[in-house]
Amino acid sequence: MNIGQAAAEAGLPVKTVRYYEEIGLVSPKRRDNGYRHYSAPDLHKLAFLQRARGLGFSIDDCRTLLSLYEDKKRASADVKNLANGHIAEIDQKIAELQTLRNTLSHLISSCHGDDRADCPILDDLASGHQT
Repeated sequence: MNIGQAAAEAGLPVKTVRYYEEIGLVSPKRRDNGYRHYSAPDLHKLAFLQRARGLGFSIDDCRTLLSLYEDKKRASADVKNLANGHIAEIDQKIAELQTLRNTLSHLISSCHGDDRADCPILDDLASGHQT
């Protein structure tokens, strides 16, 4: 299967598949004409990566997850620890987003939203510090 077909099958852009090859996450064989040939295991890896990235795992985490997946002597605790670490990162991002939302909501409630020129939202942005 060529790169276009493999990308379509895995639900990834061709550019992403090339990038994954460039950083060593997949290693398709090359035919005599130099074209990439993706095998069933390559397609499985691409689908695995697409799902892992869709869940927000970093490239480094994906590399680790692939390594753990391919290691039949792995401890599932290693996979669980990695996933728990990712949950902690997600929780941190959620907390940061909630703080941003609260700040913006406060600014919006302070703004009259009428024909007046004064605007607490713009004043806050211009002040350079958080309220």
